[in-house]
Amino acid sequence: MVPRNLTNVSGFLLLGFSEETDLQPIIFGLFLSMYLITVFGNLLIILAVSSDSHLHNPMYFFLSNLSFVDICFTSTTIPKMLWNIQTQNKVITYEGCITQVYFFTIFLGMDDFLLTVMAFDQFVAICHPLYYKVIMSAQLCGLLVLVSLVINVLHSFLQTLMVLSLSFSREVIIPHYFCELKQLVQLACSDTLLNDMVIYFATVLLGGAPLAGILYSYSRIVSTICEISSAQGKYKAFSTCASHLSVVSLFYCTCLGVYLSSGATQSSHSSATASVMYTVVTPMLNPFIYSLRNKDIKTALKAFFRRTIIKTPVVLS
Repeated sequence: MVPRNLTNVSGFLLLGFSEETDLQPIIFGLFLSMYLITVFGNLLIILAVSSDSHLHNPMYFFLSNLSFVDICFTSTTIPKMLWNIQTQNKVITYEGCITQVYFFTIFLGMDDFLLTVMAFDQFVAICHPLYYKVIMSAQLCGLLVLVSLVINVLHSFLQTLMVLSLSFSREVIIPHYFCELKQLVQLACSDTLLNDMVIYFATVLLGGAPLAGILYSYSRIVSTICEISSAQGKYKAFSTCASHLSVVSLFYCTCLGVYLSSGATQSSHSSATASVMYTVVTPMLNPFIYSLRNKDIKTALKAFFRRTIIKTPVVLS
């Protein structure tokens, strides 16, 4: 095939998970349920934090930002996939694909950065409790989130511009349920050496550095907890970071599983199925992990629903 510039390609074909017609209603119902649970679960976390003044502190500020990012993260891929299944049309436009790559890259990076910032917050709270309020000021918290956003927006903008410079054949079939940056680059007809180098460099820098920060923070946290003499003190210190540690483990283990599975198998459906773990399952489970293991969140949610019920007018027949 003669390579053509991306701007001459009207759209791409997303293969999704299965081409069997009988499975489409099942896939549609499953992903619609997971998407609704993700949106409403994370929305409840945001409402609980914003409505309870006792939760207006750095830890819950970062948690509410993480919940908002998770909603946006899943919203970049799942609605389009559900629309394609409903309309029985696997086409995604050129503009839609580029937009999906851009926002998916931003929110994936924001997830990673926010988890790192939350690890730093836990480190300061446990290792330097006397200086916690001084160090974790409202200005610093806002600045950390802003810097994370700016870095990921610039990174995503760079990656998107480099994709725009690639040439593709007239018909491009993406063996996935959304436009993933790495697979899109692999399907290009032009030289992708520079794109691959930028992707690998960004992965090491923007993925490895946050992971190193999380590992360092928790190494110091574990060291501090081990120095606590009482068993009750150790349990209390560990319980404050148990939820975050669970989310971090889930996020990185699923991301690592995706890349290991994609390297071990050539099946496109296997790669797409593995990607569901960090694009859908992890954002869906985050609210449950934080709410079930956190008394403050459960108390805030109960108070929120209690106020909502009281304010709801009773209509007499």
